[in-house]
Amino acid sequence: MSLYLEYLQEIEERKTEGLHPKPIDSGELTSEIIAQIKDPANEHREGSLNFLIYNTLPGTTPAAGEKARFLEEIILGNETVAEITPTFAFELLSHMKGGASMKSLLNLALGENEEVAKQSGEVLKTQFFLYDADMERLESAFKSGNAIAKDILESYAAAEFFTKLPEVPAEVKVVTFIAGEGDISTDLLSPGNQAHSRSDRELHGKCLISPEAQEAIQALQKIHPDKSVMLIAEKGTMGVGSSRMSGVNNVALWTGKQASKYVPFVNYAPIVAGTNGISPIFLTTVDVTGGIGLDLQNWVRKTDAEGKTVKDENGDTILEQAYSVETGTVLTINIKDKKLCDAEGKELIDISKALTPQKMEFMKAGGSYAVVFGKKLQTFAAKTLGIETPLVFSPSKEVTKEGQGLTAVEKIFNRNAVGTTPGAVLHAGSDVRVEVNIVGSQDTTGLMTMQELEAMAATVISPIVDAGYQSGCHTASVWDKKAQANIPKLMAFMNSFGMITARDPGHGYHAMTDVIHKVLNDLTVDDWDITIGGDSHTRMSKGVAFGADSGTVALALATGEASMPIPESVKVTFKGQMAEHMDFRDVVHATQLQMLQKFGGDNVFQGRIIEVHIGTLQADKAFTFTDWTAEMKAKASICISEPETLIESLEIAKSRIQVMIDKGMDNEPKVLQGLIDKANKRIAEVRSGEKPPLAPDSTAKYYAELVVDLDEIVEPMIADPDVNNEDVSKRYTHDAIRTLSYYGGSKKVDLGFVGSCMVHIGDFKILSKMLKNVEEKEGEVKFHAPLVVAAPTYNIIDELKADGDWDILQKYSGFEFNDDAPKPNARTEYENMMYLERPGCNLCMGNQEKAAKGDTVMATSTRLFQGRVVEDSDRKKGESLLSSTPVVVLSSILGRTPDLAEYKTAVQGIDLTKFAPPIKEMVAN
Repeated sequence: MSLYLEYLQEIEERKTEGLHPKPIDSGELTSEIIAQIKDPANEHREGSLNFLIYNTLPGTTPAAGEKARFLEEIILGNETVAEITPTFAFELLSHMKGGASMKSLLNLALGENEEVAKQSGEVLKTQFFLYDADMERLESAFKSGNAIAKDILESYAAAEFFTKLPEVPAEVKVVTFIAGEGDISTDLLSPGNQAHSRSDRELHGKCLISPEAQEAIQALQKIHPDKSVMLIAEKGTMGVGSSRMSGVNNVALWTGKQASKYVPFVNYAPIVAGTNGISPIFLTTVDVTGGIGLDLQNWVRKTDAEGKTVKDENGDTILEQAYSVETGTVLTINIKDKKLCDAEGKELIDISKALTPQKMEFMKAGGSYAVVFGKKLQTFAAKTLGIETPLVFSPSKEVTKEGQGLTAVEKIFNRNAVGTTPGAVLHAGSDVRVEVNIVGSQDTTGLMTMQELEAMAATVISPIVDAGYQSGCHTASVWDKKAQANIPKLMAFMNSFGMITARDPGHGYHAMTDVIHKVLNDLTVDDWDITIGGDSHTRMSKGVAFGADSGTVALALATGEASMPIPESVKVTFKGQMAEHMDFRDVVHATQLQMLQKFGGDNVFQGRIIEVHIGTLQADKAFTFTDWTAEMKAKASICISEPETLIESLEIAKSRIQVMIDKGMDNEPKVLQGLIDKANKRIAEVRSGEKPPLAPDSTAKYYAELVVDLDEIVEPMIADPDVNNEDVSKRYTHDAIRTLSYYGGSKKVDLGFVGSCMVHIGDFKILSKMLKNVEEKEGEVKFHAPLVVAAPTYNIIDELKADGDWDILQKYSGFEFNDDAPKPNARTEYENMMYLERPGCNLCMGNQEKAAKGDTVMATSTRLFQGRVVEDSDRKKGESLLSSTPVVVLSSILGRTPDLAEYKTAVQGIDLTKFAPPIKEMVAN
C-alpha cells in the first residue's frame, strides 16, 4: 500500500475519534502527494492539493523541504499547477517561516530572474527565522553588490518584519470561564497521563479540563462570538506545578486565534487569569504564544475597623469578593489604559504588569520567538550595513540602585547578560537577555521541543551552550507501544541536533532513564551558571536554574539565550539545631510552614528567587530543598555554599559525568569532557581564592528575609492535599503542612513510594537500614501496604551495590526491574510487598504507573495534585501525602501513619539526612 493510501486509512481511523487528518511531517508522503498533484488524471489529485496547501508542517520537517522545493520550481516556471500560481506559491512560502522555505526564498531572491528576485525579496522582508548560514548568504551577496540583498538588509535593520505588523487593538473583550477553584495545576490543562499525545495537538487538545468544560467553552463562544474566552483560577493561582507548553497550546487551541490558515492546530493569543495571578514559569509560556496573563485580585482579605485581617475559627483568613468573575461575565481588557474593566467600562484593577512594553511586543508579533529572533536579525543587518541599530523595540528596562549591593541572582544575571548598557550594574526588575550554560529537555515535552525547533528552523545546538541533555526519565517505568513509537524518534533527533541523549539512537550504550533534574544537577559545574530545563523542577543546587516550557527550551537550544526580568529574592537562613530523629525533608517542609506563619499566610516566595544559605550540604542533598521550591511557587532557588562543600559537590559531579563518558554518551565535540575541564577550573579557582563561591554582597537588598528555626521542628512534617477541606480553593495546594501527630497514628495508608527527584543515595541507605532493623526486632519484614521504590539514577544503584545496600533491598523485595526485559504495561494492582522499579520518575509523573484509584499514598515525591499520582474512586478521593523517606517506609510496613513514639523507635541509630546552619554567613567581601 502506498504511503498516501495508508494516510487516508489513518484519516478514517481518526474520524472515529472526532479528529481531523494529522498534519504531515513526512518527506516521503509529501513527495508522493506532489507526484499525484503533477498527474492531472490522478484520482487523488484534489485531495493531495488540499493536504499540500493546508496540512503540511513548516520549518525543518522533511515535508517542508519537499514542499518548499516544489513551490520554488513553480515560481521559476519549471512546474505548472493551475491551482498554485507563482504569487500563491510565494504566499505559501511566506507562511513556512524558515528552514527549507528560507533556502528557497534566498535562492529566488539572489537568482538571475530580476522580477522573481524582487518578489522574493518582498517576502523575505516579512521573515525572521534566519540562521547563520542564511545570514552569511545575504552578507556575501550584499558585499558583492547585490541590490536585492541590500534592500532586504535595510528592511531588516529597520525591523519592518515587526513594524509593519498590525498594532495590538486598544481593547479586548473577554467572557470568563472558571476552570476551577483554588490553584489550577497545569495537569488540569494538559494531564501527565496524556503526555504521549502532546505532539499531536488536536488529539491532545481533547484532554483540556473535561469534555463538559470544552462544551461550555464552545457554548460561550456561540453566545459571544466577538469575545475571547478567558480561563480563570478562582481563589487560586493559574498554572502551578509545571510550565507545560502543551497546557497553553490547549488553551490557545480552544480559545485563541489560528496563527496561519496554512498550518493546522497552531493557535496563539490565549488569555488566562487567576485570583492570585499566574505561576511564573507558566506565565513565560503564555508570553511564548503572545497571550495575556492577568492577576485578578478579585478576592481580598477581610479586615476589621482597625485594618487587621479577620480570620475564621480555624485561623484561616476570611476573603471577600472585590468583584465577580463567575462564568459568563463580560469584561474588557483596556490595552490602551492598561486597566481591566467591567462590561460598562468601570475600572476594576490596574493590569499594567501584564501589559509591559515587552509583553505588548510579544502580543503584536504573535509570540516571543518573533521578537527574540527579530532583534538578533536587526542587529546583524545593521552591523552588515555599517550603521547604528535603529531603536525599534522597547529598550530593556535597566534598574540600577546606587550604593546597593547585589543578591546572588543579580550577580549571576549581571555576569551572563548580553546587550546591556556597558558598565551598568543591574538590580531586580531589570529586563535582561542572558547567555545560557546548560539546557535540559525531558521526554514527555521533548517531542514538542523537537517540533518547536523544526518550526523555528533550527538544526544544531547553539555553540555557546556548554551542554544540552535529553532525558528519558518520564517514560522510564513502562516500555509500552507509545514509548516505543515516540522515544527513539526523539532521541535520534536530539542526538543529531548535538545534545547528549539518554538513549543512543544507534544502540551504542545502555538506555539511561535517570531523572533529568539529577543529571542536570551534575552537569551544572559552575555556581555562576544559568540552566534552562523543560520541567518545573529544573532547580539546581549550583548556579541558578529555571523551569521552562518546551518552546523556551527550544529557544535556548537554538540561540543559547533566554530573556526575563531579574527576579526579586527572598533570603532564607537557619538557626538552632536539628533534632536527632528529624530528616532534612522535614526542614524543607517546615520552611514553607514557618514562612506562611511569619507572613500571615502570604506566600512571599511566589514568583521570586529563594536565596537559601545552606552551605554545609552537598549538592545532592541540598537539591531536596531547591527541588521543593517549585512547590513553594518560587521562580527559582540559589544555594549559597561554603568553599569546601562546593568543591566536594563538584568532585561528585565530575565522577558522575565520567561515568556518562565511560558509557559512551559523549559526542564528537566532547561536550562531557568539556564539563569536567570546566569543573576542574572552577575547583582551582575556589581553592586558590581567585574566585570564591557565589555569595551576595553584604549590602544586598531582599524582598523579604526568613530565619528558619530548627529548634521548632520536633516531629516529621507532612504536606497534605487536604482533599476534604470545605473550601475547595484550599485543596491540592502544598500549603497544608502538618505534623505527624496530626494523624494520631491511625490514618490508613494504601501505598508508599520512595523515589522521584527529591531523594538521594542517603534515602536508600535509610531504607535498607530500617528494613534490617525491623527484621532484627520482628524476625521478618512484613508490609501491610505496597512500597514502590524507584531510584532517580543508575549511579545511585551502582553506589548502593558497591556498598552492599542493594543486596539488602533485593532481599526484601518482591519485584526487581530488568532492563533486558522492561515492563510493557503499567501496573494496575499492587501486592503488599516492596517493588524495586526502574530508575526514573515513576509514580511522581503519573503518566504511566499510578496508584489504585481512591488510594491514600504516602510518598517522597513532589506531586499531590488531584489525579496525578492517584485518581479518585467512587468510594473515596485519592490523596497523595508527601513526607520523608523514614515516614514513607514505616507507613508502608504498618499500613497506616505511625505515631511519634513508633517513628522515633524506628529511626534510632539510623543516619538521617542532617543539616547544620553555616557557622559564618557567606557574603562577598
